Amino acid sequence: MSKEVSIETAEAAAAEKVPYWDPPPAPVLDTSELKKWSLYRALIAEFVATLIFLYVSIATVIGYKAQSNNLQTCTGVGFLGVAWSFGATIFILVYCTGGVSGGHINPAVTFGLFVGRKLSLVRTVLYIVAQCLGAICGAGMVKGIVGGDIYDTLGGGANAVGSGFSVGAALGAEIAGTFVLVYTVFSATDPKRTARDSFIPVLVPLPIGFAVFVVHLATIPITGTGINPARSLGAAVMYNMAWENHWIFWIGPAIGATAAALYHKLVLRGEAVKALGSFRSTSATV
Repeated sequence: MSKEVSIETAEAAAAEKVPYWDPPPAPVLDTSELKKWSLYRALIAEFVATLIFLYVSIATVIGYKAQSNNLQTCTGVGFLGVAWSFGATIFILVYCTGGVSGGHINPAVTFGLFVGRKLSLVRTVLYIVAQCLGAICGAGMVKGIVGGDIYDTLGGGANAVGSGFSVGAALGAEIAGTFVLVYTVFSATDPKRTARDSFIPVLVPLPIGFAVFVVHLATIPITGTGINPARSLGAAVMYNMAWENHWIFWIGPAIGATAAALYHKLVLRGEAVKALGSFRSTSATV
């Protein structure tokens, strides 16, 4: 028995010491990427993934609202089904596109990774453009399939401040929800963790999908859950009547993503302590 325990202990210790490569910070402005096919392949992947995400998720929201209006909530996907639709779709798409583009499918995630020095400014801007275009096309597919009248009558799946909630509450919900998502992305893609768990590839997209799921459960009543500016923009463009307070679904995610990136970089990875230690040693030398 003791021998088995010692073997397990040794294996656990070895797992903790798995070598990993921590990539250097991405250059802020790297125009050399514009000459690489890998960038354009990644942009296509982000466009298609965001299109699929909007098509599936907005179609689910439209179906849910149609059933609710017809008092058929017991036979439809329900509130929980909407959250599952968003989370499961993100899980699938991150798994499919992670090796090509990183599987962002969300300008907030892309911006957070830029703040964390994981992406250059060039790639960040192009990713966000591709994601927004994909989102508009995805929402447009839903509108074309269900019909413009039905789509507009059911709100187009657009985000808005929920009845009984203030603009401040909606902004806070978007900040907190995006923080949870981007924090999960940084943790799931941490080089040390991925080196240790590389034999189980679903361990990266799974927590990200669950983060989207739980945040939707918490914030659907407040804002319809944005936490993804491309998702909010695509639905708003097709619905064309949801521009009031639309800024919430850009500013909130930007703040939440920035906070998550800084928390992971400065606190969890200890860069603030390292910088302070370096400063003290330099001061002592002087």
